[in-house]
Amino acid sequence: MSKPGLPQGTRDFGAEIVYKRSFIFNTIRSVFEGYGFEPLETPAMENLETLLGKYGEEGDKLIFKILNNGLDHSAKQESARSAFENILSGKNEPRITERALRYDLTIPFARYVATHQHEITFPFRRYQLQPVWRADRPQKGRYREFYQCDADVVGSRSLMNEVELTQIYLTAFEKLGIDVEVRINHRKILSGLAAACGGPEQTPAITTAIDKLDKIGMEKVKEELLEKKLHPEQVSLIEQFLGITGTNYRKMQVLADLLPDKLTGDGISDLQTILGYFKGNDKVVLDLSLARGLSYYTGIIFEVRAKNVSIGSIGGGGRYDDLTGFFGVPDIPGVGISFGVDRIYDVMEELKLFPASAKRSTEVIFFHMGAEAAAKSFELMQGLRAEGLRCELYHEQAKMDKQFKYAEKKNIPWAVIIGTEELKTGFAKIKNLRTGIQTECRFEELFSKLQTI
Repeated sequence: MSKPGLPQGTRDFGAEIVYKRSFIFNTIRSVFEGYGFEPLETPAMENLETLLGKYGEEGDKLIFKILNNGLDHSAKQESARSAFENILSGKNEPRITERALRYDLTIPFARYVATHQHEITFPFRRYQLQPVWRADRPQKGRYREFYQCDADVVGSRSLMNEVELTQIYLTAFEKLGIDVEVRINHRKILSGLAAACGGPEQTPAITTAIDKLDKIGMEKVKEELLEKKLHPEQVSLIEQFLGITGTNYRKMQVLADLLPDKLTGDGISDLQTILGYFKGNDKVVLDLSLARGLSYYTGIIFEVRAKNVSIGSIGGGGRYDDLTGFFGVPDIPGVGISFGVDRIYDVMEELKLFPASAKRSTEVIFFHMGAEAAAKSFELMQGLRAEGLRCELYHEQAKMDKQFKYAEKKNIPWAVIIGTEELKTGFAKIKNLRTGIQTECRFEELFSKLQTI
């Protein structure tokens, strides 16, 4: 007999956790809809060719590939042996795998836009709340299966989209009670840095290394850059770039002196425009070390960090001005952000931020005092349920002590007791299981009584 267990990086969620996660989902959803975003859902799996080549070399390695079915025939098995050699060397091999679990929600969204471009009204504002999968090394705050909550705008190049998405982050985390820092940067700034270090072909190496700064530190980043054949003076320029500190305004000044406009294009002016909307707001920070490893970003990039906890980023995103071009539909600009629900949950749990109202379990339990009393209890419960109260009837007739213990374990606040005597008088007993205070009322007044005590 096999021992039951879960794959690494995945989790079960009991009722209490599901309630708390629903609180997060509902809070974020309400903010999205308040800004005019509409819901979308896409399949858990995509064709492998849809995903490969969109996330950079590091990201492609983390895609969960799905083994083709139908490999039971001996001829197919023989063909599969050579195909596995290609798989192990990191190549795509349609004889073995043609599909994969989605890595994020952005590429499937771009595929959807490309497929339905003639049905969509642009600009298209969509939000999506679904799980994604990554073959990452599990650790605190990092899972192989986790939810993302994305909001994207496609069909517009206006920087007002970036301003609104920044404000969505601030509003949602304020509603969740999490003190955050929304960090922003611009990929054209990073491209300008790469140009100053030898040319645009250096961009992947530089952004990948910089993206690891928080994890491995400056010395390791410098080592990695030298290993990727950058010259010491180029590495020194990158170190100087990453060492810029001060207020947002001060950083912009030093940055403009370090990298000329001809290298950074409109990167600096874009940042100035967006930061101008958040003057005096210390939650919006220019972070020049922010790189976002995904290769499809072309403009402003975002990352959100929770203060006072050691968990990594709890949100991120950016502009991608030609993502649909991967699917033969060029020139549809877009920008989006994502909330990392699983990390947000961990932050809220660690900081004890969940309100009592997040748990929506049974509010009223009716004790089972025999068949006739249970029938009356069921009738009264239906009336309370119609009014929005969450009720349950203990499943069988049992000693009072057993029913009380059940209610206590489930943390149910109210018990209604209707037995033979109560059936005769038409009065129900109501007990507050937290204070021990007991009262009574007529059957027809049960809802109003529960509302006032």
